[in-house]
Amino acid sequence: MNWLIANWDTVWPIIIQHALLSVVPTVLGLVIALPLGMLLVGRPRGRAAAIVVASIVFTIPSLALFVVIPSIVGTPIISPLNVVIALTLYSTALLIRTVLESLDAVPADVKDASSAIGFSAIKRVIEVELPLAIPVLVAGLRVVAVTNVSLVSVGAVIGVGGLGQLFTAGFQRDYPDQIFAGIITILVLAFIFDRIIALIGVATTPWLRSGRVKAKRASKRAPSERTETAMLDTVIGLDSPEKKANV
Repeated sequence: MNWLIANWDTVWPIIIQHALLSVVPTVLGLVIALPLGMLLVGRPRGRAAAIVVASIVFTIPSLALFVVIPSIVGTPIISPLNVVIALTLYSTALLIRTVLESLDAVPADVKDASSAIGFSAIKRVIEVELPLAIPVLVAGLRVVAVTNVSLVSVGAVIGVGGLGQLFTAGFQRDYPDQIFAGIITILVLAFIFDRIIALIGVATTPWLRSGRVKAKRASKRAPSERTETAMLDTVIGLDSPEKKANV
């Protein structure tokens, strides 16, 4: 810890690099996996094929992928782009399954109700299923983000590894304090990313917060449950008598 404080000016730029190399693949993986997963809903064969491909991609060792990518895309061996591409593939492989499972978690009654009031298949997925799938999706995204924070350090072997540079330098110098500083910083960075994504999940699901508050109030007066229809009404904006009357 003393080494980290004494060398903060040197470590800070490495932390920024590590954070960027972790965030960019996570975001790109979500951008790719989300529409792909929505497209595969209701297509068993396509879904099975996507899961098999994703599983194969994720089994490729990260170091091997870092080394192979330059020969495929033509980037320099020490380019940060190699790490971004590799981690984007891993992120997509993990998130495609998460997206499908999150959409599967939406109750069938909610889907039927939205179709009954005139929602098209695409509109139902975007405006009803996707918002209700956010809790499961966020849980998977947190795992991917933390995994990327860890995997970035492997890139230090090819000269692009953010905080992983502290591991290689500490090992070469036989200086454990530098290695411990890298471990502590990565753990803190992973915790921060996890908390940020968790807060985003809370902010994008206001109906869950209101549902918990109503449940607590109702439990004090009389036992009751919030129905799936009420959840649907909240998501699509039919949570007031005036709005329902206009439908």
